[in-house]
Amino acid sequence: MATAIKMVDPQADEFLAGLESKTKRVNHFFRTMANRPEVLKTFVPLYGAVVGPGSVERRVKELVYLTCSYANQCAYCSASHTASGTRAGISEKELQALHAGQDDAFSGAERAAVRYARELTRTAQASATRDELLAHFTNEQVVELTLVAAMANFTNRFNNGLMLQPES
Repeated sequence: MATAIKMVDPQADEFLAGLESKTKRVNHFFRTMANRPEVLKTFVPLYGAVVGPGSVERRVKELVYLTCSYANQCAYCSASHTASGTRAGISEKELQALHAGQDDAFSGAERAAVRYARELTRTAQASATRDELLAHFTNEQVVELTLVAAMANFTNRFNNGLMLQPES
């Protein structure tokens, strides 16, 4: 069995304690990243700027994040973004379709975003789906969606590499 990376106790890190106090829950991702406290302190605002309010509606951002997380088989991000995706209006049936790689139930714009995120995750290029994405979204929105996919792939690799599992 592989050795787990030590999680930092919030009592040993004021910034981490503040994060968990705000969210009112234990967060394995933050507790693990707190092994590099300066990274955690800069990651949190970057993450908020990427996945928070912007020019793309929340539902589409969650579809993109989930697409990447399902493609990477990231249990941690899939669980986290299933919850936030549901709050953003993604139904259980849509979650199942997305997980199965079936895009037909989504609008044209959502389908373009999902296909782009999937290709970007698999190939790191997305040249086959970029034009379809640009047909539905502005340049600003395409950059925003690309940032969401990049953030998802970053957190997926962090979680999978360190074998982080969702909190119970």
